Amino acid sequence: MSRIRAKDTKPELIVRRTCHNLGLRFRLHRKDLPGKPDLVFPKHNALIFVHGCFWHKHNCRYGKVRPKTNTEFWNSKRQRTVERDNLNKKTLKDRGW
Repeated sequence: MSRIRAKDTKPELIVRRTCHNLGLRFRLHRKDLPGKPDLVFPKHNALIFVHGCFWHKHNCRYGKVRPKTNTEFWNSKRQRTVERDNLNKKTLKDRGW
């Protein structure tokens, strides 16, 4: 898991490039915000998280994949990630984001 990048992933770079080409300006990975959002648009009071479908259990074919080995560990880990995401979303919403 040490090889899994936390930032500057290919999908994140695509989103950043697209936002920049649209003339949007943003800050990256603000550590003072819960969950360290990938892109922060202070002027618009908006955030973008570029999450991997598998890790964050999105409702798509990639998010529904269940590992065949060490199943209990992975299910627990992925569920904790979802719970942390929900807590971060609630905290950010309470702060006005």
